[in-house]
Amino acid sequence: MTLGTADHQGNLLDDMSEFCEKTLATDSIYAFLHRERDRLFPDEAFADLFCDEGRRSVPPSVVAAAMVLQRLEGLSDREAAERYAFDARWRYAAGVGSYDTSRWTIFSHTVFVDMRERLRGSERPDRVFEIALDAAKAAGLVGKKRVLDSTPLYDAVATMDTITLIRSAIRNLLKVADAELRVELWAVLSSGDEYASSAKPQIDWDDREAQAQLVDSRAHDAYALLALLDGRELDAVVSQAAALLATVTGQDLEATDDGVFSIARRVAKDRVISTVDPETRHGHKTSAHGFDGFKGHIAIDPDSEIITATVVSPGNAGDASVAEELIEDLLASDDAAGDDAAENGRPASEREQATVYGDAAYGTGEMQTRLTDAGIDSKLKTQPPVGKNGLFAKDRFVIDLDADTVTCPAKVTVKTGRLRDGTGVAKFSDHCATCLLAAQCTTSGLGRKVRVGVNEAALARARATQADPKWRADYRQTRPKVERKLGHLMRRRHGGRRARVRGKLRVGADFSLLTAAANLARLATLGARSTEAGGWAVAR
Repeated sequence: MTLGTADHQGNLLDDMSEFCEKTLATDSIYAFLHRERDRLFPDEAFADLFCDEGRRSVPPSVVAAAMVLQRLEGLSDREAAERYAFDARWRYAAGVGSYDTSRWTIFSHTVFVDMRERLRGSERPDRVFEIALDAAKAAGLVGKKRVLDSTPLYDAVATMDTITLIRSAIRNLLKVADAELRVELWAVLSSGDEYASSAKPQIDWDDREAQAQLVDSRAHDAYALLALLDGRELDAVVSQAAALLATVTGQDLEATDDGVFSIARRVAKDRVISTVDPETRHGHKTSAHGFDGFKGHIAIDPDSEIITATVVSPGNAGDASVAEELIEDLLASDDAAGDDAAENGRPASEREQATVYGDAAYGTGEMQTRLTDAGIDSKLKTQPPVGKNGLFAKDRFVIDLDADTVTCPAKVTVKTGRLRDGTGVAKFSDHCATCLLAAQCTTSGLGRKVRVGVNEAALARARATQADPKWRADYRQTRPKVERKLGHLMRRRHGGRRARVRGKLRVGADFSLLTAAANLARLATLGARSTEAGGWAVAR
């Protein structure tokens, strides 16, 4: 079998290991990996990644330890391979000992590339994160509280303008087409552009007419190619390239009555911003802070600060859209008040209540309802209604869900009209014309309308609850812990804030490995040790 195995006797009578053992702090990540590497990353745990015949690999336990240190120290693959070769702490953590006692003196940086590729193609691509989390759970460090938050992950590609997007998509389609199809595609191109280079065509960019002609000619090329392929059976690669061309052409262009294409004065809702990484998006963490790339979402246990789940989404995805994935373990529990406590014989009053904390990005009506239905205590902040242009906000209206009525600030009550999707609309048009408060309520000639959502009760309940001083004190004490954890994750150059790979799948795997490394460092700080009985215990 090509699975390499580590030498468990390599540290005996080794001067380097003896020196590290005397000088390194016992709660350092190096000492922790040296002590627990075989328990955390036994070579057999990676056996499914290797075939039966071929050259022996570097032991996966050695590579896994090096990958953890690489993510913690923010190193590239080449830097990590060099650090492994020359840093005594890395060799001590990997359990390979000195140069005269180890078979694994050095290895190429491509070993990291190969291991990531093997993990990504396996049934358990996030096994390093799972291993670290299982150890934390076994040590009793993961309870039933979760704090959620997200952070921008800047993409590893350049954002493209409309012309560059269209030309790049056309070049990609011509590249993946076979020789026969490529001849047909070339025959319908009429702009004179050879699409041989990724550089922009040489025109006078201050000349608006020249710009308009450039956009129109490349748009006609794109639509001619798509028209040629319409209705044909294409292989997967060509079909994907054609779909990308259709997307980038349709999202930014509009046609005039005379058939001339120009750049639309709008931004598409889910705009593709690069053909190199079609999954990256324009994102906004706040209204004043925009970025291009992805979002990394985490859930942590606020007591131990162990990361319990990670998700990577496109940059334009709302935080609440992935909230259920972050608390999947709580939602899957039959008893949100604490199964483990029940098994230990503690009364229900002493069991830990499942609780979820998060800012207003997570406190949507749908999420509040989901937590209520699951029996989970919601500490998700819900934003109060805001009145447009200083007019009366929605909370100035009394919404009676039992009577299905809405009463305005002028004490006028109307019946809520229900729509097919369950939402309701209360219309005050018959009363606004003679109302003395109309100028403070609406500027519409049709009068004020108040929408009543299907989760209106959950939102009202959440807003009432978060007005409690005890609720607010608990929120202020607990919520910042996740921001500090995100700050720890983002402080390195490689794989921190800036993604070093392309595509949501790869960025997600890299982010998962980063959080796994942070969890292992946290276990080391807490003095976690494996026990002879097969469990884990912490010193503090």
